[in-house]
Amino acid sequence: MHYVYFLQSTKSRWIYIGRTDNLERRLAEHNDGKTTSTHDKGPWELIYYEAFKDEHDAVSRERKLKAYGSGLGRLKQRLKNSLGTWQ
Repeated sequence: MHYVYFLQSTKSRWIYIGRTDNLERRLAEHNDGKTTSTHDKGPWELIYYEAFKDEHDAVSRERKLKAYGSGLGRLKQRLKNSLGTWQ
C-alpha cells in the first residue's frame, strides 16, 4: 500500500503532508528527527492518512494537497475537531 499522510506538530501545531509505502516507519523517522523538512518541528502526531493500492494515485493525491489550497482547506475542514483550534 501507498499512503498520503497528514501530520501535526504537537509543539508548534505546524502541519506536514507526505507520502510513503510504510506509514509506521515514516512517522518514526519524523519523530526521530531523520527528515530534513521536519526535524526541528516535532514531535509529530498522525492526524489522517489515505491508503492507495497504486503509487501513482498516492503521488497525485499528495501533489493536489500540497499544490492546491482548496484541497487542503477542505481536508482541514473535515479534520477540524482533530486539529483543534490551532488550524
